[in-house]
Order: sequence, then structure tokens, then C-alpha cells
Amino acid sequence: MQAAQTTVDHSEVAKFEAMAAEWWDPNGKFKPLHMLNPCRLDYITSQIAAEFDRDLAQDKPFAGLRLLDIGCGGGLLSEPMARLGAKVMGADAAERNLHVARIHAEQSGLEIDYRHSTAEALAAAGEQFDVVLNMEVVEHVSDPQAYLTACQQLLKPGGLHICSTINRNPKSFAVAIVGAEYVMRWLPKGTHEWNKFITPDELYALLEKAGLRPVDRKGFVFNPVSWRWSLSDRDLSVNYVTASVKPA
Repeated sequence: MQAAQTTVDHSEVAKFEAMAAEWWDPNGKFKPLHMLNPCRLDYITSQIAAEFDRDLAQDKPFAGLRLLDIGCGGGLLSEPMARLGAKVMGADAAERNLHVARIHAEQSGLEIDYRHSTAEALAAAGEQFDVVLNMEVVEHVSDPQAYLTACQQLLKPGGLHICSTINRNPKSFAVAIVGAEYVMRWLPKGTHEWNKFITPDELYALLEKAGLRPVDRKGFVFNPVSWRWSLSDRDLSVNYVTASVKPA
């Protein structure tokens, strides 16, 4: 059997492996993700609930749904999805991330299937999911089109794909690279490459070419006064998120 091709960029994997031990430190190198996580979860849970007609007020509203968190890191999204009742697989190309994720899930009493794997390998193995979470990953792969096509193949017909990334414009360079890496020092220098950022229209085109139907997009906007993130219908200038479905 021919091995699945991969869009993994090994230099990108090495960056995150070097930071693996800090995944669950809210004041460590992943502080920006900890700050963003409540906003990400609001969007993810509302989209899943709407698509699959689930009541978030119920206990374990996502029971019966199989969910993939691709590029799961230390499990910051995998764990809340498991608590909401989904059967969760977390996959990451950086093996050190998974050691941290497995230990934290065990300490939290959660059953999560963590795999050292890629979207392409999982698709080649015939894995299928109701939901694929693809958060802050597409700007780190070598071939976004091939990667998103693999994500589409991982979805069941009628499945939901949620993808977030960073826009490419002068403001995103100033905020996501100069601000986050050099001024605030939230992230190590070199974490992001501006030329790998993707505009919302470009991402929609990539998703459509991959066989997905985009249905929503919103911005993640940081307020330096309240020191909080919020969702925006209009401001997609830096961080943003999309929802798309695989036609049934």
C-alpha cells in the first residue's frame, strides 16, 4: 500500500515541539491561545449545535458525534469537546505535544484518542468524522489546498468543518508578528511567517476547491482595553474563523 503523502512542514513542527511542555501554562508561550480559547469555543459550540440541532443547555449535547481536532497541540480544544460528550480524536504531527495532551487528559478523567498522525494519513486510513476542527493550522502547512482536501475527505457527508487562521495584510503583520512576537513577546520570534497567511476570500476559494461549502465566517477581535477577545461579523482583518459543510 502506498504511503499517504503529507503536507507537514517539518520546520513548523519543530517550532511547536520546542514549546510542548508549556501547553497548559496559561502564562507561558501559549498564553495567546488560552486567552483566545473562550472565544473559539463560543464559535465552535454554536456552529456544531446549529448544524446538528443540539441544545447546549443539555448535559453532553454533542453525544453521538465523532470529532477530529487536527493539529490538536496539548488538547486545549479536544478536552472541552470531550466534556460536551463528543467522541474525540486529537491528531498532531508534533509527537511531544501528544505526550503532554495524554497526561493532561488522564489527569482530567477524559477519554481522548490522541494520534501522532496527519490529515493525509487519517484520510488514507478511511477515518470519518461528523466534525473536523482545523484551528490555527492551515498557515503552518506546506500545501494548504492538499491539506484542506484531506480534511474534506475526513468528513462524513453533511459534516462540519471549522477552520481558523490569520489574514494577510499590513495590519496582520503589525499585530500577529511584530506585536505578538516582538512587542508583547506572547510567542517566540519566527512562530508565524506572514507570507503563509491566507485572506478570507482565498480560504473560501481553497475550501470550495476542496469540495466544501462555506457557510459562515467571523473575525476574532482583541480588545486591548478589556484584554478580551470577541467575535465580529465585520472585522476579519487579523484572526478569523470559517465554517463549511460537506454536501450530503
